[in-house]
Amino acid sequence: MTGRGDRGPELRLDPLTREWVMIVGDRQHRPNLPDDGCPFCVGGLEAPEPYDVRSFTNRWPALVPGSIEPDGARTPARGAAEVVLYTSQHDASLGSLGVAGVRKVVDLWAERTTALLTRPEVEYVLVFENRGRDVGATIDHPHGQIYGFGFVPPVPRRELEVTDACGCPLCSLVPEEAAAATRVVADDGAWLAWIPAASPWPYGTILAPRAHVAGLASLDDAGRDSLAATLVEVLERYDRLFARPFPYMLWIHQQPADDRAHLHVHLAPPRREADTLRYVAAAEVGSGTYSNPVVPETAAQALRDA
Repeated sequence: MTGRGDRGPELRLDPLTREWVMIVGDRQHRPNLPDDGCPFCVGGLEAPEPYDVRSFTNRWPALVPGSIEPDGARTPARGAAEVVLYTSQHDASLGSLGVAGVRKVVDLWAERTTALLTRPEVEYVLVFENRGRDVGATIDHPHGQIYGFGFVPPVPRRELEVTDACGCPLCSLVPEEAAAATRVVADDGAWLAWIPAASPWPYGTILAPRAHVAGLASLDDAGRDSLAATLVEVLERYDRLFARPFPYMLWIHQQPADDRAHLHVHLAPPRREADTLRYVAAAEVGSGTYSNPVVPETAAQALRDA
């Protein structure tokens, strides 16, 4: 179901970078704060029946179903945009659900990834979450989203290009970081969470399995349990770090339609101190080169101590 607005979502090609930009005028009219109760609580607009986890098509999508259009300077933004509800508990968070609760979310992520990749207009599936008002979340009920792109977006495409040129970096990085331990935040033997040496975000973390697994759908039961446990541990540490709910952006990089990718989760928190946001400055956006004010080794130690 599409929303109201002057026009539907559209892809426009930036002639300077040759990258697509999504123009989503419809979303300008979406309600920021519902005034008639939470739409994600049981009995609300998007959850009329009881549920544990739930997914549905976004009413205000950045990408819409439809056939693939020929390339050009402008083209309809074909793909998919879904919302994923992590729990019916309004005051919960992904990190508070425990391993069993997060495992249900992981299973739904994998299920929707598989389903969306069967659609002819979808080439890449991005699972993501914005937690907290500091990163633009307007509904507090714990939820994330999934986009099915009609192309491989620039950031995962660059990761794949590095893999093609140099081999899988994560297959080397995971054992190296585990052995060094200075930047490790959590390690259960199957999945590792660490702050990268060149992290652009204060307390920014990557989670990855030791085994080269291409995507969520390829994880076996043990791998899904391990991912759930590692997410819970890292997110709980985030909330303990400053003794307050910790805002973050989360996204998952996985395969487009082959096994070149090494599945991993990015966590990018916008806070560098309890009451101080980490703003991205013009020099960073304009150059594509980021400046992190928190030393990764210091950040990792702080999270281990939390």
